[in-house]
Amino acid sequence: MNAPSPAEAPALLHAWSVPQREYDRQEERRGRRHAYTRLDPARAALVVIDMVPFFDGPYARGIIPQIQTLAGAMRQAGGLVAWVLPGSGRPSAARAEFYGPEIAELFRTSGGSGPLAGRLWPQFTVDEDRDLLVEKAAASAFFPGLSPLPDLLAERGIDTVVVCGVVTDVCVAGSARDAFTLGLRVIVVADGTAAGSDEVHNATLRTLYRSFGDVRPTAEVLDLIRAGW
Repeated sequence: MNAPSPAEAPALLHAWSVPQREYDRQEERRGRRHAYTRLDPARAALVVIDMVPFFDGPYARGIIPQIQTLAGAMRQAGGLVAWVLPGSGRPSAARAEFYGPEIAELFRTSGGSGPLAGRLWPQFTVDEDRDLLVEKAAASAFFPGLSPLPDLLAERGIDTVVVCGVVTDVCVAGSARDAFTLGLRVIVVADGTAAGSDEVHNATLRTLYRSFGDVRPTAEVLDLIRAGW
């Protein structure tokens, strides 16, 4: 049997979960399951991490519809959509030593070339007049000095970021942690992020929910956006 073409490749969703004990812990600490029960779209940004064809796989394909839906809802409510792509800057000596020169070069070029909007998965609709399109030179989209995103969001008065994209345990988690450290309200979309397996995905969601931000499915995030509009 021939391998499926990219257009025919399967799309899967993670069987995501946060352990009940973590919900119980937060409910005991703050009196509610979710940290953020409101969202002002005018001060919120959907931050989409690394949704480029380099990071292909069934789980990455599976989150495209959720991201597209969230982007449309955020724009309609007057919020911001920020697409963050891997940059192509020269890797540090330590990075090249860690990965080896061939893999370091592979990651360096993972974001593709040409106009940023054209590097994303073709299923996405990008409003280039309203959306932000930026590159990052680190795993995190919020690492000072290696991504313009924190300053651009601050200029717009953004206080809440809804984070989605790939991969959950690397660039998504790094971005969520740094955004929280910078003082932003962080919501990670449980079914709008993807890793290599349910085990890795869920372990990361647990840590993020416990210490760095809220974790909610697309349907609940949509409710927050619409309620705040």
